[in-house]
Amino acid sequence: MYYRYSASDPRFTGDLLGKGNSTLDNNTFYTTGPYYERYRVIRNCYYLLDGVNNTTAPLSAAQKNGYRGFAKTIIAYQLLLVLNMQNENGIRVDVKDPDNLGPVVSKTQAFQYIANLLNEAANDLSNAGTDFAFDLSSGFNGFDTPATFRQFNRALAARVAVYRQDWTGALTALNGSFLDVDGNGSISLSDLQSVDLQKGPKHFFSTSGGDELNPLYLPLNNGGEVRAAHPSFVSDAEAGDKRADPNDDAGKIRTRIDAFNADGLSSPYDTWVYRSNDAPIPIIRAEELVLIYAEANIQLNNTTDAINALNVVRNAAGLSNYAGSTTQSALIDEMLKQRRYALFAEGHRWIDMRRYGRLNQLPIDRPGDDVWESFPLPANENVN
Repeated sequence: MYYRYSASDPRFTGDLLGKGNSTLDNNTFYTTGPYYERYRVIRNCYYLLDGVNNTTAPLSAAQKNGYRGFAKTIIAYQLLLVLNMQNENGIRVDVKDPDNLGPVVSKTQAFQYIANLLNEAANDLSNAGTDFAFDLSSGFNGFDTPATFRQFNRALAARVAVYRQDWTGALTALNGSFLDVDGNGSISLSDLQSVDLQKGPKHFFSTSGGDELNPLYLPLNNGGEVRAAHPSFVSDAEAGDKRADPNDDAGKIRTRIDAFNADGLSSPYDTWVYRSNDAPIPIIRAEELVLIYAEANIQLNNTTDAINALNVVRNAAGLSNYAGSTTQSALIDEMLKQRRYALFAEGHRWIDMRRYGRLNQLPIDRPGDDVWESFPLPANENVN
């Protein structure tokens, strides 16, 4: 967790933290911005699908399947991002016809739709030949053929599966993902220990004309615009954890020259995950896949496999092998802790604590603050 402070916009530390009587607004930037931007991407993907289905261009059946597999994967991913914010509110999944939108469906129904769409896309990609008929950005280097993009698709499917508590389904999806280093269709200890934990497709940013800059980057020791790491990120860390060491190059924080102190909040640390304005933002990384493998095996009581996976993440952070209790409850605690530190500032902590019913364990730093369970549906949705 970190504080996002803006001297020019009090809503970051007001509305988002439930300061005083503040509540989340259903008609402001933090609600409508991500909601409609993601549906805009989905709209563009449907334009692509319509174009492929109706084109007279000399595209082969395999090339058309490549377009379809790509578009459906991106649609599913965008729907997942919307659902992560809306949670029990549910979301619209049938949005192909902008003049005849489908209803808002339940969280369970939305997850099922997303999972099915990812499976459809995987089938398309399996029948898309060896090369795409289009280019992807450098953020997809290594995932720019039908076969390797399908590995990305299966990684997303594994994430969706654990969110749905489909533990066996998560492991099956991982078998087709880029966690399968040796390519034999199953995950082994060798795969876990040899995979590059940073591997995965990324959002690409650039200072070149026409490109965008990383919106999560802020310089160290900034004053008016700050991403200050919550002090508990350091105080709760296990001794020797490089990720919580502000003096280690692998550390995800840095000590500020002057501590952040504003609006009743304080921290001596800056968040330092994205270290330049063109740093990429991961969409999904192998380290998350290792932790998905651990989580699914914990839930299936495959204790040895779970601990092996947790140790891969621990060892990469400079920690020794896990030596705590091997009860399912204790291993869930350890898994969530490793997710907290491994995936810091990548958008997982709130979702993880919510799906395990632990939002009440997140810190409240001012009397009267709130931890929200979801964002409101935008006012323009008119779903009464």
